[in-house]
Amino acid sequence: MNEGTVRVPVTVLGAGSWGTALAALVARHGHPTVLWGRDAEAVAAIDSGQGNPRYLPGIALPDGLRATTDLAAALRGAGLVLVVTPSHAFADTLRALAPHRPEGAGVAWASKGFEPGSGRFLHEVAAGLLGPDVPLSVVTGPSFAKEVALGLPTAVTVHSEQAAFAQQVADVLHGPSFRAYTGNDMLGAELGGAMKNVLAVATGVADGMDLGLNARAGLVTRGLNEMLRLNRELGGRPETLMGLAGMGDLVLTCTGDLSRNRRLGLALGRGQGIEEAVREIGQVVESIQTADEVMRLARRHQVELPIAEAVHAVLHGEISPAEGLAQLMAREQKAEYATPLLG
Repeated sequence: MNEGTVRVPVTVLGAGSWGTALAALVARHGHPTVLWGRDAEAVAAIDSGQGNPRYLPGIALPDGLRATTDLAAALRGAGLVLVVTPSHAFADTLRALAPHRPEGAGVAWASKGFEPGSGRFLHEVAAGLLGPDVPLSVVTGPSFAKEVALGLPTAVTVHSEQAAFAQQVADVLHGPSFRAYTGNDMLGAELGGAMKNVLAVATGVADGMDLGLNARAGLVTRGLNEMLRLNRELGGRPETLMGLAGMGDLVLTCTGDLSRNRRLGLALGRGQGIEEAVREIGQVVESIQTADEVMRLARRHQVELPIAEAVHAVLHGEISPAEGLAQLMAREQKAEYATPLLG
């Protein structure tokens, strides 16, 4: 911790790989940190200094990191709450924390995706459940949990409608090997963090089919174009998606084999069934649910997303990966940009 930095008691909710990595990061920065999780055995291992053998095997965690399954105890005295659960558990987690949140403690999250069924952005869910007086922010960007836990250089961005709260969250996360930038476009930041998971399946499929580096680069670039088109219709700012929350996270997830979504695509491209692939990955694969919500938004706003649509169809077993590729390659020739995306 830098001299003069205020120590903020932080509670991290979610003891998976990403929650554990962020809790370890904050604890190493000198902030009193408590990690809450549901798995009693895993929590006991973390609290006793044995690390998180399931999600971050072989990686030592800081001695000062505490862990518990008692939610009320975890939140007692917290100055900042950081939610790091899968998007499908986000609303339930907020409902559970609400009665125990200390007065004045803001809520940030590093979850990526939409509320299942409604397609609402997570900041909309949080505002509805916690009310207008609770400071909210989203932490997103290109960041694999394992690399953060190992202390490798990482950069993320923190977006909030309240500049002071974005700065507080960024200050807690920022350190010698972890850069945290700030912004105020929560919608754009969340769209990038969610949609890149769908596009990572597409590049994984292409690589699983050995289609080459040209195909991968084309999918990443045209995928970014799809993100920008939908973002514009929803009211997000284009510069958000040209930064860490969009292009940065997209490149990492589409090219890095630590990505669960990319690994799902690789398995599908090699002919494996989706249920078997998810079972072998062994963790939540956000793209499956997110693809449904992305296409629901696209249809509602009449935005054409051919790559995302093909991924959605493949994930639902409506077409094979080869058929999805054939559909994309058969599309009519046209101008790269029919209308400006960055105006």
